[in-house]
Amino acid sequence: MWEEFKKFAIKGNVLDLAVAVVIGAAFGKIVSSLVDNIIMPLVGVLLGGRSFEKLSVTINDADVKYGLFIQSVVDFFIISFSIFIFVKILNGLKRKKEEEVVEEKTELAPEVELLAEIRDLLKEQKQENAEN
Repeated sequence: MWEEFKKFAIKGNVLDLAVAVVIGAAFGKIVSSLVDNIIMPLVGVLLGGRSFEKLSVTINDADVKYGLFIQSVVDFFIISFSIFIFVKILNGLKRKKEEEVVEEKTELAPEVELLAEIRDLLKEQKQENAEN
């Protein structure tokens, strides 16, 4: 069982996942900073200096902070959109690499091209003899 785990852990999938988690955490901090320090202050200006985080209502003894919920929803949409754009860019780069690989594979070796030319000439001669 230990050997199987080592093969699994060393295979690369676990390492890729670990790198993705670390990068995702850093990316999350960047997006959170964007939301907290740039976007929400601008939204606050549009709302006349009010902040979503401070919006609340008191019902009996309960303090319902719906502004924090609105802030979380805005954060979610901005983070989701940022990740969507990031993945879209990565997929575009991946497709370009795949297209380059396909283009490289379609190039034939000189010997193969020569054999294809000979084949085509033989077909032409066969057709000419069949017509005569």
